[in-house]
Amino acid sequence: MDVDIDVPSCVQAKFKSDTGEETGNPLDLPLNITKDQLQLICNALMLEEDKPFLFFVNDVEITHTLKDALDIKSLNSEEVVEIIYQQQAIFRVRPVTRCTSSIPGHAEAVISTSFSPCGKQLASGSGDTTIRFWDLHTQTPLHVCKGHTNWVLCISWSPDGSKLASACKQGRVMLWDPQTGNQIGKTMIGHKQWITALSWEPYHRNPDCRKLASSSKDGDVRIWDTVTGLTILSLTGHSKAVTSVKWGGSGLMYTSSQDRTIKVWRAEDGVLCRTLEGHAHWVNALALSTDYVLRTGPFHPVIDQNNAKTNDKSILKERALERYKAVCPQGAERLVSGSDDFTLFLWLPDQEKRPLARMTGHQQLINDVKFSPDTRIIASASFDKSVKLWEASTGKFITTLRGHVQAVYMVAWSADSRLLLSSSADSTLKVWNMKSKKLELDLPGHADEVFAVDWSPDGAYVASGGKDKVLKLWQH
Repeated sequence: MDVDIDVPSCVQAKFKSDTGEETGNPLDLPLNITKDQLQLICNALMLEEDKPFLFFVNDVEITHTLKDALDIKSLNSEEVVEIIYQQQAIFRVRPVTRCTSSIPGHAEAVISTSFSPCGKQLASGSGDTTIRFWDLHTQTPLHVCKGHTNWVLCISWSPDGSKLASACKQGRVMLWDPQTGNQIGKTMIGHKQWITALSWEPYHRNPDCRKLASSSKDGDVRIWDTVTGLTILSLTGHSKAVTSVKWGGSGLMYTSSQDRTIKVWRAEDGVLCRTLEGHAHWVNALALSTDYVLRTGPFHPVIDQNNAKTNDKSILKERALERYKAVCPQGAERLVSGSDDFTLFLWLPDQEKRPLARMTGHQQLINDVKFSPDTRIIASASFDKSVKLWEASTGKFITTLRGHVQAVYMVAWSADSRLLLSSSADSTLKVWNMKSKKLELDLPGHADEVFAVDWSPDGAYVASGGKDKVLKLWQH
């Protein structure tokens, strides 16, 4: 016999932010309330104008009405339903859809490509020992920088955008002026083997952008004074090659190594704070939840377009600090590590030796990992031809993005966190939509493996480079 269940027409509900803060008192809401109406209520409770939100009940997104997202049968008339809201970026980045330029110039593979913090300048490093700056307006080469005598393995813009650091297989670090293409200061010499990563001191800690860290296959990490060209500190504690270095926003530095550990250092004096253990094989990749704001420093490349430009370093330092605090409310950066053991670990490295989560599922080594700019999602790229998405607060698995037919080398996020880009050995780039978790666009065009990809922080361009020696620019 079918029993009719009395379905209430209203529920008691309360709004809660995705970081756990309750907003307002419980309200009686009709079950047929729509997402748009929830939006209006949430904005009113928060005294905000027209901010876009996503809403969830028990991890189910409310896409239409509250009733559609609820399990009506198990609804208890006494309970207060928690509606979790997530603020979305106010601006929107349009997906790149076409290649607007294929710019030859490099004589060997393009190994790295990077946009400046404001998104207006572009540089690339290559196996041909040169660094090139490119003119985004004319989409032609601007300067060719010669000085290295071996493959340029990594490049990194200072957070004020005034200089670019490059490092090579010879273990040398050089600085370049993007306006002239000339070398700045002396070549920094000290590493005995090739350099694996570069990381600048964050803008909000020192707006002079003087200090730069480099990690090397020789097992050391060096902190350089880029004005004198001398090593200030040498961090020696890893027993094998150091694969990555990240200069965090709270005064700590994080390094990963083939010795299977991650080390946390105090940047000012090089004291080792703790060693994070757990990986069973080489640790290849590190990402910080604050990477996007540290990279862009005082510039919000999209929202600041109309702001009056200032050169006052104290104002810019304050702006950079505000942006940092906004994504790091309790002052705790999260760190994620990816390894040859096919796993990722999520850490609160300034507080805990133990990982928050161990993330499993990849079938081969993990090559790249990145937090979305809004710090909510982690994307990992693997040799198993897939990209996986994880919740950044818990490490919980979200989904696998399949479509590449060979190893995935790199991922890059759009500034609004709504789109993700992946580059692969299969010679394609793919754009994934984070709402549908599906493939948005396939971008073929490279003639060989795509090693390097970057999405400009203002969302306007994507640059990619690889084995075919060509730099490609993509736009919407």
